Amino acid sequence: MDQARTTISKFLNGEPHSYTRFNLTQNMEGDTSQVEMKLSSDMDEEAGGNGVGDHLNHNSPNKTHVAQKFRRSPKNLCFMAAAALLIFIIGYLIGYLVQRKKDLTPSFPASSFPSLKEAAPVPYETGAAPLMNWGDVKRILAQKLSASNFEEALSGFTSASHRAGSPGDEELRNKVVSKFTEYRMHPWTDVHHVKVQDAPTSGSNRFVFKDGTEERPTGFLSYSANGIVQGAVVYAHYATEEDFMMLANKNLNTSGKVLLVRAGKISYAAKVANAAKMNASAVLIYADPIDYSFGEDTQLFGHVHMGSGDPYTPGFPSFNHTQFPPVQSSGLPKILAQTITPAMATSILRQLGGQDPPAVWACYNKLGDETDGITVEVNNVLAEKKINNIFGVIKGFVDADRYVVIGAQRDAWGPGFAASTVGTGVLVELARSISDMVKNDGFKPRRSILFASFSAGEYGSVGATEWLEGYMSTLGMSAFSYINLDGIVTGRSGFKVAASPLMHNLIGNMLKQVTAPNKDGTLDSQFSKGNWEKNILEPLQMDNAAYPFLAFSGIPSLSFRFTSGDKDYPFFGTKLDTQDKLNIATNGDVPQLAVAAAQFAGQIALRLVHDHLLQMDLKKYSDSIRFQVAQISGRFRSIMRMKPQLLPKSLTVQWLMSAAGSFTRAMQKLGRDIENSDLDNIEKCRILNDRIMTVERNFLSPYVSPTDSPFRHILLGSGAHTLPALYNHLNILGADNHEADADLFHTQFALATWTIQGCAISLAGDIWALENEI
Repeated sequence: MDQARTTISKFLNGEPHSYTRFNLTQNMEGDTSQVEMKLSSDMDEEAGGNGVGDHLNHNSPNKTHVAQKFRRSPKNLCFMAAAALLIFIIGYLIGYLVQRKKDLTPSFPASSFPSLKEAAPVPYETGAAPLMNWGDVKRILAQKLSASNFEEALSGFTSASHRAGSPGDEELRNKVVSKFTEYRMHPWTDVHHVKVQDAPTSGSNRFVFKDGTEERPTGFLSYSANGIVQGAVVYAHYATEEDFMMLANKNLNTSGKVLLVRAGKISYAAKVANAAKMNASAVLIYADPIDYSFGEDTQLFGHVHMGSGDPYTPGFPSFNHTQFPPVQSSGLPKILAQTITPAMATSILRQLGGQDPPAVWACYNKLGDETDGITVEVNNVLAEKKINNIFGVIKGFVDADRYVVIGAQRDAWGPGFAASTVGTGVLVELARSISDMVKNDGFKPRRSILFASFSAGEYGSVGATEWLEGYMSTLGMSAFSYINLDGIVTGRSGFKVAASPLMHNLIGNMLKQVTAPNKDGTLDSQFSKGNWEKNILEPLQMDNAAYPFLAFSGIPSLSFRFTSGDKDYPFFGTKLDTQDKLNIATNGDVPQLAVAAAQFAGQIALRLVHDHLLQMDLKKYSDSIRFQVAQISGRFRSIMRMKPQLLPKSLTVQWLMSAAGSFTRAMQKLGRDIENSDLDNIEKCRILNDRIMTVERNFLSPYVSPTDSPFRHILLGSGAHTLPALYNHLNILGADNHEADADLFHTQFALATWTIQGCAISLAGDIWALENEI
């Protein structure tokens, strides 16, 4: 039987001798695709049957002899019957083995590629672990994750004080190293020397409103400008762009003013950046009692760097041996920023004069006038800190040099139970569970899983970004996804996910497979309300640790969290982020929620290292590109029709539209290549996966410097090179705004066009296999 199976296996896996010829006809936009496929046997028929066999036997002198040799004697009839029986047995065995293969293994989601939508799902086994199907992988992971284990893990990583670079941070570092060593993950340390701003060690930050008492808040905002300013107070609500438009509608001038701003809705850095655009001199941020239910003397901590990483080595790693000229990030503010307590803010609000605020703000204080003078002084101290990122790895059995990264920040301003303790606990528990699956349960991942514990997350994902900067070229070729565990449990009544569009299809599938914390259905049935992209999906923001992985390094990234409905967890950035506070916010279900969070993150990671093909949905990006190109095209044509003098007559959107069509066609070509490939062929599968991996990375504009515009992603990044910025620039041109620059628009328009075209070329495959349409 073993010999028979060996023979059948050789027959099934043998290289086919026929070949396929494609004739592709497509329009510029890639909306249609006609494929003509001819096998070698068809071509033989077209040639009149003069195949290789016919040529060898034509007019052969042995032809009569061969016919005589096979006359119908009884002996020959018995031989033919035996041969027929043998063929029947072989066919039965082939059918049995193929059916068994289908039963054991999962199928790749063909819907990820347009050309495969109509085809039936094709099952593929994991070449590294043929006896463990996906159902068994999920079941074993679920068995290893329990609430009792998380109670112990969270207790072990609870710390009252573990600010980045402090003894408390070092103590937690040693605990993570010990756990990774226990799990035989061969941990190593990545050391950086970073510059951060802390509150003044002697003296203080202070302010004096009118002729009142001097106030000295102990909270602070890292990376604020230092100095003393005087000016009138203006209440600016949340300091969003919409809020400043409403102030402008009231003819209220904010130039030189000190803005009093509520925390929430957008990050501290975004508030200060918006205020700087309005020429304000300083920003005071407080937690309004309407939004935050904590004491009136609560101090707030945070940072105002409009970016991530060490702002004094932008685009470069903060290694101790690296020498850089004096330089700083363009995202550092040039105005003062300071947090104050709710009690301090209430005292100011009660005394403000001036106009009434817009009715939609739903507040009862005035907006302030020139008589509401204030003096603000900030004296933060720049300090260099040594931080340690800790890593451990579970190596893959096929493509060990391709890996998914799972990471969590380890530091916090205070106890940081929701900010970092839960994430660190989930990180270590996933490492324990998956390493045990490999050691004791026979699970053999095709690719590797890298576990990362980052420091200095509270200063703007400093540890994670410095690691990306230090190993950018290596990570760009090898890391195919990042799963962020920061702040994953802040409530129990809601669930939110932010991710690269490439991962949307995978996320939707996992939501239907992961059990909800209350064991009543799945995450999808409990939270999606029939449309997970509408009710669960949210944009990935710059203050999220997953953002630099995506927008700076081009690594598809994912971040998620259990929430308290529409309300944000109020204790981030305070010293009140304790286990007791989180228990109140979750009704005591922190361990159960941690189990569900670990299941969600773990299943996504395991799916990515389990299957032959990476489950990345290229169609989402194709749709996004087409939507944004359509917006730009419509606005461009409107301007050329109404104000043709603004742009060169030779400028056209045809080539941008053509590049979008090229991307769609390249995606379709990849789908056909997958459909026509033997995915049991390790090298072929690796090549296909590498083509998928290039997509996110090639959306990083090669025409801007990471030191000037670190978030180079043209769709999800930040800067004039992005497609949303092109659309906004067209609006500015159309409005005759003084910031409009037709030459700059022309340049960025051309560079964005070729970035998309270059991505399509890379996605399509080998340079000698490119088609004219791509």
